[in-house]
This record gives sequence, C-alpha cells and structure tokens, in this order.
Amino acid sequence: MKNKLINSPVMYAFGMLAMMIPSTAFSSFYSYFYVEKLGLGIGLATLARTIFLIWDAVNQPLAGYLSDRTSTRFGRRSPWLLGMMPLFILTFIMVYSVPVGLTGYGLFAWFLTALVLYEAAATVLWVNYGALFPELFKGDRIRAKASAIQQGFQIVALLIGTALTPILFTAVGFGRMSVLFALAFAVFMLLCIRFVQEDEEAGKSVPVGFKESFRSTLKNHAFWMFNISNSFAQTVNGLIAATIPFYAKYVLKIPESQVSLLLASIFVSVIPLVGVWYWMLGKMNPVKGWRLSLLAYGLSVIPLWFGSSLLSGILAGILVGFGLAGFLITPPLVSSIIIDRDFAATGCRREGVYTAVSGFITRSSGLISALSFLVVGMIFGYESGDKPGPNPEATFRYLISAVPLALLATAFVLSLFVRIESEKRGDN
Repeated sequence: MKNKLINSPVMYAFGMLAMMIPSTAFSSFYSYFYVEKLGLGIGLATLARTIFLIWDAVNQPLAGYLSDRTSTRFGRRSPWLLGMMPLFILTFIMVYSVPVGLTGYGLFAWFLTALVLYEAAATVLWVNYGALFPELFKGDRIRAKASAIQQGFQIVALLIGTALTPILFTAVGFGRMSVLFALAFAVFMLLCIRFVQEDEEAGKSVPVGFKESFRSTLKNHAFWMFNISNSFAQTVNGLIAATIPFYAKYVLKIPESQVSLLLASIFVSVIPLVGVWYWMLGKMNPVKGWRLSLLAYGLSVIPLWFGSSLLSGILAGILVGFGLAGFLITPPLVSSIIIDRDFAATGCRREGVYTAVSGFITRSSGLISALSFLVVGMIFGYESGDKPGPNPEATFRYLISAVPLALLATAFVLSLFVRIESEKRGDN
C-alpha cells in the first residue's frame, strides 16, 4: 500500500491543497482586509505590490537556480520544501495579525514587510513543488491525470480559502483564521513530502552556470510566449477572487454573510468540470486544449457584468467555473512539454529555473491586478472603504467583467504564437 502511494498523483496533489488554502485566503482577502477593513489607501497598497514585484524579480530566479544545484540524499526539492515551512507559516499569520491602532504609513510599513517576507517563503515553496511535476510524471496521459487530480485538490483549497474564509473571520477574526489555515498547511504539506520520492538520475545531470542557465531560458521563444499569455489569464484568477467581496457589496448589494455562497458557486462548479476538461484533453493536443480554455474563460466572464442579485451572481459564477476549470488543468501540461524539449536539446534538467522564471512572469499578474484596481478606482473615484466615491458599483462591475474579458482576449491572441508539439511517450 505504501509503495502505491509513493509519487502517486493523489499524494503529490496534497502539496497543492496545502499551499493553496493559505495562498487563496491571502490573495482573495488581503486587499479587502487592508483597504476596506483597515483603511489603507489603494495607492499605498499598489506601491507595496510594486516593491514586492521588484523583490520577486530577484528571488524567483535565484530560488530556481539554487534548487537545481541542490544535491542531498533527500533529493533536490524536498529539503527546500521542508525547510521553508516554518517561515511560510509565521509570515502568513503576520499578514492577518496587524497590531491594533496601526494606520497610514505605519500600516503600510507592516503590510509591505509582511508581503515581502510571505512572498519570499511562498516563492521557495512554489518553485520547488512545481519543479517536481515534470520529474515525477512523464507522458501526456499520466500528466493529464496528475494535473486533473492536482487541480481538483486546488479547487477544494480555493473553496476553503474563499468560501470558508468570510465565515471564519466573521466568527473568530482574521488573526485566528490565519492560525487555523497555517495549521492545515502544515499537516497537508508534511503528508505530501512524506510520499514524494525524487528521481535520483535527475539530480545527477551536470549543473549549468547561472548565466548560461538563464541565457538558454531567455532564448526559448515558446516558453516566453506561453508564460506571457498565461500572465494575462492568471491576472483574471486573482482579480476575480479579489473583487468578489467588493462585487457582492457594491454591485449585488448582498450582505457579507452571503459572500461565501457566491464564491462557492464558482469553485464548487469547477470540481466536476475539471473531469469534463480531462475527458476533452484526451482527444486533443495539450496546446490546443490550453488555447480553447483561454477562449472559454474569456466568454465565461461576460455574464458577470449583468449580475444584480445573489441568484444572478451565482448563475454567472457557475459559467465562470467552466472556463476556470480548463485554465487550471491545461498550463502544467504545456509547461512540462516545454521543459522536456529543453532537456532533449541540452541534456540538462532545469525544472527549477524554468518553474522559477515561469512563476515570476505569471506572478507579475499581481501587479497587473493591482494596477487595474488603481486605474479603474481612479476613473470612478474609489479610494477605500472609507472613501468609496460616487459610483463604486461601476468600479467593481468593470473590474469583475470588462477588465477580465480584455485580459483574456489578450491571452488568447498571444497563445496563437506558441507553436510546440508534444511527443506521445509511454506513461508511467
């Protein structure tokens, strides 16, 4: 029984569950917490996000490079995952445990410090966890299965991190909520690490120098176009999640206690729809499947514009679930193909570098999301919960539908320039 669990898609997926629960609670509610609840100005919130992106530009590639060059009897990735757990737990709790009475620049300083430390720990975890995927699973079929299971776990985490979060912070406060989610992270991540056994041969490849490693990555046209396209689509994931609490309040005009129902409509619907996409991907090239998911996702955000009540919001959310399900399951398949082609051409295993650079590009979506908030907020006069401006309804109607539609249209057009073919290999 134990041997069957080693490197199984299910046990690997527990890592996704572990990281996505706190990550979703962070990305979906930190803006609402700091801007709406604590009164931090949207301009200062955007500045903090910009400073983080500059820091992220340094730590993402460095984390990938160091991971690829790590050599221990426990593997390359597992020591990093285990060693970074305590810092991730502490900094996540720090984000939502703001000292009483902090305002203005004091609140900004706390937010910026918590953000930088939290994202540094998260970077190391995500880079090393993501680098395991192409190493553990080889072949389109097993990768599609592993990705479907992984994204199923991700949806459960999204549901917990979004729908359960308002219930928890209403009942016990933001600080205690963060402690509960941190404990869940620790349990599930340890379970994942326990049953991951890295490929010893992968760790024996000749290390590539820092400059050469990134020089080769920069020359990979398919890799860059794929990730730039993904960054626009990834922005939509974060933007919708972050906008939902505002959308519920100002557009649907429903009480805070019903936000969980709205979020559940999106993420509960995704669970069975992941299975639909897994079936569809068995009948088409992964790259074509990825493009189709971007198109479907773009069309699915249009009904959000017409939301006016809890019921209409829920129905629109279910439609968003179909597009979101496709986008969640397809990118890991395309990324793994790109990494496989790089190994075939160079003979070097560089999952860490590719995952890190990919992570930096797609996580730049956080800045795009923050800028969207700032620009649309300036247009309609929204500054914070204390100063919502004359038309907050229009602010968040645009942010939940019109802006995501434009971003996904851009992502789809860019995807047409990604030309790679997968090689059908035996699955393990």
